[in-house]
Amino acid sequence: MEGFRRALRELLPAERLQERAPMREYTTFRIGGPADVLAEPASVGELSALLRLAETHGVPKVVIGLGSNLLVRDGGVRGLVIRIGEAMAGIRFDGEATLTAGAGAALKDVAAAAARYGLAGLEFAEGIPGSVGGAVAMNAGAYGGEMSAVVRSCLVIDGAGSIDRQHAAALGFGYRRSAVQDKAWVVVEAEFSLSPGDPAAIRRRMAELAVERRSKQPLSVASAGSVFKRPAGHYVGPLIESAGLKGLRVGDAQVSPLHAGFIVNVGEATCAQVLRLVELVQAEVRRLSGVSLELELRVLGED
Repeated sequence: MEGFRRALRELLPAERLQERAPMREYTTFRIGGPADVLAEPASVGELSALLRLAETHGVPKVVIGLGSNLLVRDGGVRGLVIRIGEAMAGIRFDGEATLTAGAGAALKDVAAAAARYGLAGLEFAEGIPGSVGGAVAMNAGAYGGEMSAVVRSCLVIDGAGSIDRQHAAALGFGYRRSAVQDKAWVVVEAEFSLSPGDPAAIRRRMAELAVERRSKQPLSVASAGSVFKRPAGHYVGPLIESAGLKGLRVGDAQVSPLHAGFIVNVGEATCAQVLRLVELVQAEVRRLSGVSLELELRVLGED
């Protein structure tokens, strides 16, 4: 790793490199041990160079965004964590009802920009935590909308650092999945195809969804959003609630008393506690209803 670290220091300035980076500070769950090295690229060129560098040195690598759908294990992450953040978060209006956003842009900021330009189609994304890159990779959605309906194309980088543009048909969108995950691509930017609309009506709809979200979701407590994928023919929250599991705790990990589809960190929860709670919920729901709950969270690192 020492040769790799030297090469990293030549590639990026010290303020964008961190050794033994506490991953709990880079996830909305506020959980996770240290990463060996965390790097924050400021351009497509730097991101590509980081990926090539890790490949050349045989160093494990993982790419994250705002950490909103992420659970990091207590032992942390070995190798290189690349965080795509504010430095790659530009949003621009390209005319003809098209917005282009960098992978590090927060979805709420892209939705707000669309409203300013009088572009409809992203209202559903106003309250989804996380960044564009992660949202495209997992085809994030809410309130009847999802990324597959608005993404026209993406600029992606493969594991070796090669850059290519992939159009919607090649992105293989499905329920909470895409070809981005299957092919281990890294999203650099996404192009959104939207529809002209009345800015006031767009903002009004976004405000309505924000009120609904605040009334039903534990937004004031650390979490990683919805823990489980929605099983066919069912809704996760009612399944867990009907099993009598609302409020169940393992240490400081708790099934949210407000929305049973969320697990929240009410203090100093560990990844081990969250995963134990996940196991208990899955087992009891399966026992009572026969439904198997599949994790939506992305789990990284080692115990």
